Amino acid sequence: MIISASRRTDIPAFYTDWFFNRIKEGYILVRNPMNPHQISKIDVSPDVVDCIVFWTKNPIPMLRRLKELQEYQYYFQFTLTSYDKTIERYLTTKKDLVAAFIALSKQIGRQRVIWRYDPILLSHLYTKEYHYKWFDKLAQKLSPYTDKCIISFLDQYKNTEKNLHGVRLFPITKTDIEEMAVEFSRIASQYGLILESCAEPFNLEKYNIFPSRCIDDRLLSQIWGKKIRIEKDPNQRKSCGCVKSIDIGAYNTCKHGCRYCYANFSDSIVRKNISLHKTDSPLLFGELGAEDRITDRKMISYIDNQMNLSNFLV
Repeated sequence: MIISASRRTDIPAFYTDWFFNRIKEGYILVRNPMNPHQISKIDVSPDVVDCIVFWTKNPIPMLRRLKELQEYQYYFQFTLTSYDKTIERYLTTKKDLVAAFIALSKQIGRQRVIWRYDPILLSHLYTKEYHYKWFDKLAQKLSPYTDKCIISFLDQYKNTEKNLHGVRLFPITKTDIEEMAVEFSRIASQYGLILESCAEPFNLEKYNIFPSRCIDDRLLSQIWGKKIRIEKDPNQRKSCGCVKSIDIGAYNTCKHGCRYCYANFSDSIVRKNISLHKTDSPLLFGELGAEDRITDRKMISYIDNQMNLSNFLV
């Protein structure tokens, strides 16, 4: 099984100590976001975890502890954009994040660090030309340390609209997307980067931008050198190419304060939940209550140990 850590919050940035405590204990308790009293007990032993996919904007707290993951396969989805603190309010400096990207790549290899330039939004400040300029600058710095960049355009979820209150955005049209696709593709090609799109409804293949699988059994097959094939995740959007995984995060627990975030409902809820976090708890935040029911989640490995990758590619 693949562990997603996490679409709901930035575990490397804020919950590194908790995560490694859970790895040591061998299990994690995860509340169902739709039914908080329903809790899954997740076995995170290396026998059943095929891969851990980390989603982060700041892996710095985790860099010194990656050696503790020697029994696991893993890779990082690293979001690094050009926005300032009007959009990414509490994120550390881009200079430090670029340095962290490079340090991470040098430590674990460029194949395991995927750059995300997303979501792309447009405003009077963040124009198409602005994105072209800064995507080029970042691509120049990061391309020696990654194989791939994933882009996406802002989706206006209910929570996103609320968080962006007061930020005057321009609607992104299909024409805008196609114009930006041309230029982003040109820049990526210039620096030898594979460019993919995340959950976009428009086909951008004619611009050499193909749909991504952010949680990707194909990449995992390459990393492991063994055949792994996992079905599409039915809990994600129709246009999402990700395969099945189990997310161990929780909504309303990320401290970055990004205005485009769909996973935080309000700053006050985030502050309350963070105050309930304990590094030695099996839950990311809070405690078990009388009405809570814990169920062991069925965990299986998808790795075919009878076939190596050379057989798979024949």
